[in-house]
Amino acid sequence: MNKENALHYIKTNTIIGIKAGFQRSDFLEIWMIVVQDRIFARSWGLAEKSWYNTFLENPEGEIQCGKIIYPIKAAIPEDLNDITEEINQAYLAKYNTGHNIPYSRGIIQEKHVAKTMEFVILD
Repeated sequence: MNKENALHYIKTNTIIGIKAGFQRSDFLEIWMIVVQDRIFARSWGLAEKSWYNTFLENPEGEIQCGKIIYPIKAAIPEDLNDITEEINQAYLAKYNTGHNIPYSRGIIQEKHVAKTMEFVILD
């Protein structure tokens, strides 16, 4: 049931809180999408000290969906090449208004595709 609630929240909200590892006290707000009942996000800033690189060092973290916090494990999707186009289309469909449009078009570019992370909710 936890997973279904989180998937619904992510599908219906544009900004989701994420905390990579346990050193940070605050959640960072990022874009997430759902494809095939799986949760994905891409790094925008590509910084060395990013949530993406923190997850590469330690896959444990949390996502915040409203007032509910879910423990997660992050991983680079093994089927990234196969699912990339669906992820791209999900970003374009979800973030398709106003000031989001240039960013949704940007996040489907190769340098961001290479920074795709999948989040699995731990029960």
